[in-house]
Amino acid sequence: MTTYVYETIPEAPGQKPQRFEIQQSMNDAPLTRHPEKGVPIRRVILGGFGIIKSSGTSMPECEGGCCCGSGECPN
Repeated sequence: MTTYVYETIPEAPGQKPQRFEIQQSMNDAPLTRHPEKGVPIRRVILGGFGIIKSSGTSMPECEGGCCCGSGECPN
């Protein structure tokens, strides 16, 4: 199960959304209504982080300092 963050959709200007978490399967469709209150909600997309691992190899540099990776510089 994955934990998703949802927030209520403000119905009036100046009203702040309330955030909460819900566990769902990745195959489940996003919810559109709060399961208990019935008010409209939306899933919040949060920025994650990833780890980039270098293989230790470097790409060839072309003249002029570009790094195109093919060994041939388009310039």
